[in-house]
Amino acid sequence: MSRGLFITFEGPEGAGKTTQIARLVERLQDTGIAHIVTREPGGTPLGTRVRQVVLLEPDLQVDPLPEFLLYSASRAQLVERVIRPALERGEVVVCDRYADSSLAYQGAGRGLDAGLLTQITHAATGGLQPDLTFLLDLDPAVGLARAATRGEPDRLERADLGFHQRVRAGFLALAQQEPKRFCVLDGTDSPDELERQIWNMVVGKLGAIRTEGQV
Repeated sequence: MSRGLFITFEGPEGAGKTTQIARLVERLQDTGIAHIVTREPGGTPLGTRVRQVVLLEPDLQVDPLPEFLLYSASRAQLVERVIRPALERGEVVVCDRYADSSLAYQGAGRGLDAGLLTQITHAATGGLQPDLTFLLDLDPAVGLARAATRGEPDRLERADLGFHQRVRAGFLALAQQEPKRFCVLDGTDSPDELERQIWNMVVGKLGAIRTEGQV
């Protein structure tokens, strides 16, 4: 490919992102497509430290704006050190969450101003947006019940149901604003069906990029 493909996975807690990312990565491996997989927050030593603070230390008090700024710091490092270099090599980048999560969780969920979040996010990422975003949509009550089976809940999973309902609404609103980038999938579909839909979309996107490169 003349340029890479940036794919992100978004959705409420327990929607099945981890399973579908693993299945997509396996497909990419089997077909010999160069790729990397990363996550937010994380993907770099700084991102791993941020993840520890904002998610895995739930007793630590972090207000909404500092929470968002920590995510943004992790995101800026990830874009600069990992995502942009991979895209410049022509690879497929698969990322578990990206800037849309901040707009949904800290914006719709926590009530921070969307304009401020967008401005800071643009500065942190240099305006880099995914080519394709899979939004696995699910009733928050169902998703939280799924997440509860994974062990000790993180900071976000401990939030009340109303918070998670606002997050879901935020994600769906983002998808309505950018229908060409978002692919909204039903998180209650079987893993096999979701995998099929995701792979078909990815293959179509890869074909479009290859065609553009030949023009």
